[in-house]
Amino acid sequence: MPSMTKWVPIIETVKGYKKGDLKHDIIGALTVVVVGLPQYMAYALIAGVNPIYGLYTGIIAAIIGSAFGCSNQLITGPTNAICLLTASAMIRFMHLPNAYQMLFLMTFMVGVLQVLYGVVRLGKVIDFVSHTVLVGFTAGAGTIIALGQLNTFLGISIKNSSAMSTLEKVYYIITHLNKTNPYVLGIGLMTIIIVLICKKISKNLPGALIGIILPIFFIIMFDLEKKGVKLTGNIPSGFPPFTMVHFSLSSVKDMLSGAFAISIIGLVEAISISKSIATKTRQKIDSNQEFIGQGLSNIIGAFFQCLPASGSFSRSAINYINGGASRLAGILSGVFVAIVLMLFAPYAKYIPSAGLAGVLIYTGYGLIDKEEIKKVVKAGIFSSDSIAMWVTCILVIVLPNLDYAIYSGIALSIALYLKDTNKAPLKLLIPAQSDGSQVILEEVKTVEEKVDVLVIQLEGNLYFGGATDLGDKLESLVDKSKVFILRMNHVTTVDLTSLTALKVFVRNVRENNGTLIISGVQPDLAALFKKSNFDTDIGPENIFMSENEVFASTSNALVRARAALNF
Repeated sequence: MPSMTKWVPIIETVKGYKKGDLKHDIIGALTVVVVGLPQYMAYALIAGVNPIYGLYTGIIAAIIGSAFGCSNQLITGPTNAICLLTASAMIRFMHLPNAYQMLFLMTFMVGVLQVLYGVVRLGKVIDFVSHTVLVGFTAGAGTIIALGQLNTFLGISIKNSSAMSTLEKVYYIITHLNKTNPYVLGIGLMTIIIVLICKKISKNLPGALIGIILPIFFIIMFDLEKKGVKLTGNIPSGFPPFTMVHFSLSSVKDMLSGAFAISIIGLVEAISISKSIATKTRQKIDSNQEFIGQGLSNIIGAFFQCLPASGSFSRSAINYINGGASRLAGILSGVFVAIVLMLFAPYAKYIPSAGLAGVLIYTGYGLIDKEEIKKVVKAGIFSSDSIAMWVTCILVIVLPNLDYAIYSGIALSIALYLKDTNKAPLKLLIPAQSDGSQVILEEVKTVEEKVDVLVIQLEGNLYFGGATDLGDKLESLVDKSKVFILRMNHVTTVDLTSLTALKVFVRNVRENNGTLIISGVQPDLAALFKKSNFDTDIGPENIFMSENEVFASTSNALVRARAALNF
């Protein structure tokens, strides 16, 4: 029976919490709040709803997602991609009097689907994303975050910017550099300089938070708002009210398609972000638990008028870079948003947009793991790992939606996995002279001339994907020896397709007047041989079971091989 901490990870966090982490969690949470407040409102507008619903989502989803999710740094809430999908799913219904009821029903359905994915353990699907794909994804996402803030950083206004891709924005900025507002640029540069200075003085200083707050004094002192320095504006006050979700069969049918798409993309987004940060924190990510955490954040959020939520790359990265050490940082970020709504809404409006852009540009640069990129490139610029990393990185930057790049990265990971696993691992060994008590095997790459005994060592999982390669390799060895020993100590499983390839090899060896012996057979493998009559094809006297003593079965097989040579 799983313990309570398995289903409610925050319990484990509280039990093992270190007092020294509290300061880091508070700083991480505060910085997330400062950056998140304008994002929550902006993303709600993208979804086509009142900004207050984005703030509600930033409270409830952050608290529940952190309490029940797996990642220590993931910040759950409204995101650009999910809000775009929400707008697409709701566009046909926003004119209806019950539009918001349908929206919150869809949030509930998204959560139910995500919890279902976690319960049936579909999280293993995400495990096909390789480390190098995550490195590329992180680097590309960091680049996108930084480039996406350039117009705000320079004070260049872009009409309908939400409908433009990042590259389109960058092109527009390059062709309109003469419209740069020096006051806005100055505030943005001031923020980055403050962040860098704080980092140089001490890693414990909340550079991003100080970098956002200090410019406020200059803005007020020199009345820079009149000179084009934009502030985040008024933030509505209030707290998420509890509201029952309205269910109806017709509404469920209408919302199902949109809920399914959002549930899938939201999970891919959250898991990809969690794993990207985990490459630096070395935390082990349980995808199924994160599925459940994300699902519960949407289920509970639906009763507090929340939009569908997912993990945010920018806010999660800010949380990590600014010291967020545990799930408590995410919970505190939600609590602090609630406090801001209740008490400090009039003051939060003075936060400069250019300062936020400076923090995000710095954050984006910090996400590019230069050391990991160097390691991958050193391993071979045209290797599978390097190609996966660069292709994913480029796709993240070039494709119009981040979700497409994530899907492409997963597809590329699976393709590389299949490419590697369809090769049957095989080593060729030739017995050398021994003192009779020790087996000495010399590995060779190829066998040029026919030998008396050739040991063929098979390894890993012999499954249908590599059966053709296995058959081809064995076929090329038929006339290379008088006696063959198939060493299977390191074989985990053999499926029927690969077993057929082995049977063909047995037949070809016999037709060539040779002898085949198998050593190191595990009990499960022996049972498969018996069920398929493979043991009869080889002969029981030519099968040697795996033994505790190292090389024991190989030694016995060699004795049998020498006896066969004397016949």
